[in-house]
Amino acid sequence: MLKINNTMTMFPESEYERVYTGSLINVQFLQTILQDNGINSITRDDMKSGMMAGFGGGIPDHIQLFVKKTDIENALPIIKQSLT
Repeated sequence: MLKINNTMTMFPESEYERVYTGSLINVQFLQTILQDNGINSITRDDMKSGMMAGFGGGIPDHIQLFVKKTDIENALPIIKQSLT
C-alpha cells in the first residue's frame, strides 16, 4: 500500500513501527528479550549509516528499535517491564 505525503511524494507504508530509541547496549538487550518471546525486530542507526556512506549524520547512541505493527501489543509491555 502506498501513502502520499504533503509533498506529493509516494512512499510505501512500513509494516514496522518504532518502539524504542536509546543506546546500542539497551537496544541489543531488548532485541534479545523480544527474540526470546518470539518477536523479531530491526534496528536503525543513522550515525553508522552516515559514516558508512562517507558523510556524517545522526546522533551518537541514538539507535532506533522497530517491531512489526502486528507485534506492538505484545512488544510494548515486554519493553516497559525490561527497562524498569
